[in-house]
Amino acid sequence: MMCPFCRDGETKVIDSRLSQPFSVRRRRECLACGKRYTTYEKIEESPLKVIKKDGARVPFDRMKMVTGIETACYKRPVSPDQIESIVAQIEAEIYENFDREVPSRFIGERVSTVLKDVDQVAFVRFASVYRNFTDANDFVTEIQPMLRTDD
Repeated sequence: MMCPFCRDGETKVIDSRLSQPFSVRRRRECLACGKRYTTYEKIEESPLKVIKKDGARVPFDRMKMVTGIETACYKRPVSPDQIESIVAQIEAEIYENFDREVPSRFIGERVSTVLKDVDQVAFVRFASVYRNFTDANDFVTEIQPMLRTDD
């Protein structure tokens, strides 16, 4: 690691800790000039591909998942922290279960399952796009199991 101040290559690590999933924060000190600085190391991953319904393979883009969930949760009582937690949970499951390719169906089903527990309106919004609802009957079919019967 080169010192950003004097460009010397000799440094020592003073402190290391996890800063985020898959990321390490290191506090370093240059042995030549004595200045300290922080570096962040991220695990280099082989690019994960998403297999779309039509068979096309596209790079996994975490922001697409974030955008889809944010859209479903628009004006709903779901905080940005909850959305980030959902995305992190699903992303961890993806990397845990798949090496190079993940079916888009897996991602969509996981988002649906988690949203169903977090906010039912957001779940229906997401499902209507993900499952390509064509009429009101599709909504009724999806909502029916969630309705309570007071018998």
